[in-house]
Amino acid sequence: MIPTATALAHVLDLCAPVGTETVALADAAGRVLATPRQARRTQPPFPAAAMDGYALAGAAAKPGACFTVIGESAAGHGFARRVGAGETVRIFTGAPVPEGADRVVIQEDTSRDGDQITLRDGLDAKSHIRPAGDDFAEGTALAAPRRLTPADIALLAAMNHAELPVRRRPEIALIATGDELVMPGESPGPDQIIASNSFGLKALLEAQGAEVRLLPIARDRVDSLHTVFDLAAGADMIVTIGGASVGEHDLVQAAAGDKGLALDFYKVAMRPGKPLMAGRLAGTPMVGLPGNPVSAMVCGHIFMRPAIDALLGLPAGALPRETLPLTCDLLGPNGPREHYMRARIEPGPDGETVRPFDRQDSGLLSVLAAANALAVRAPGDGARSAGDEIEIIRL
Repeated sequence: MIPTATALAHVLDLCAPVGTETVALADAAGRVLATPRQARRTQPPFPAAAMDGYALAGAAAKPGACFTVIGESAAGHGFARRVGAGETVRIFTGAPVPEGADRVVIQEDTSRDGDQITLRDGLDAKSHIRPAGDDFAEGTALAAPRRLTPADIALLAAMNHAELPVRRRPEIALIATGDELVMPGESPGPDQIIASNSFGLKALLEAQGAEVRLLPIARDRVDSLHTVFDLAAGADMIVTIGGASVGEHDLVQAAAGDKGLALDFYKVAMRPGKPLMAGRLAGTPMVGLPGNPVSAMVCGHIFMRPAIDALLGLPAGALPRETLPLTCDLLGPNGPREHYMRARIEPGPDGETVRPFDRQDSGLLSVLAAANALAVRAPGDGARSAGDEIEIIRL
């Protein structure tokens, strides 16, 4: 068995960034920007009013001063003439500030009679003008790689980009294995169960930015596994679920070996998730996940989420950890494997705490569904008391 960190490093070494494609700006949210984009214009492109009011020469803005209103400047419809001494222009938020004006007096600080305004006492001293380039200048770059947020999309739109170069979604061929499995909606036999791992992992990987090709269930026969491996051709990564152990019905390693598997490692010092393997199948990265439902999903978080980031060209590494105090005792020491305990982060008057669930069996999907974190115990970790700090990974 190898440590979890070593196994993750091996998995990430298998992953090279996929190619790029161009997509419309409207379709780019959540995608990974492949190369930096530079602003094609300055924003705002002109000095713009930050408030509704009157644009005038600031040096003359004194309480009691009077000005003649000579026009109006609105967003999209500026005032073309220069503002002279004793003159002002009615202006609205976002509108261009006309030449000759360097201050906007807010409308609340004026009184108007026809085309005359008088400035009131207690004037606001601010200019209420956004200078040209206050947000960004032409040529300002948005760095890449980055997963594009709604704010990024708005910024790129303002920079005048209608299309963007993004990493294409990595295609993952996902293969569940086992005679015991039937698809959701089917009627299982007396010795069968519903295939759940495939759908949970598909959701997890697609949320991370992948495109998942769900292949037919491979039965516990070498020829069935060969057939499904052939169907995985062209994928950026192959992920199998189950059959990676060494029992008489665990045939994934043998069948993959027939197809050219170069195995990097098998077995990780973690629980759940010990029977994990990874390597290259005829040049394609391959990860073999355990078959127990919780084991598969936990390994999906610990290994596959960083792997998808690596395929997308993003900085990739272990999921971030933090520490929180326990709300309960953990009796007895941990064993020789790193333990990823399903847990619940709970708010409290003194901040957040974390409570590992009493039941940690790797077949309990209901417990995983109730969890919002993994509490991590190091190998050989001693007994813990309520209030002790423990490392956690948010889910």
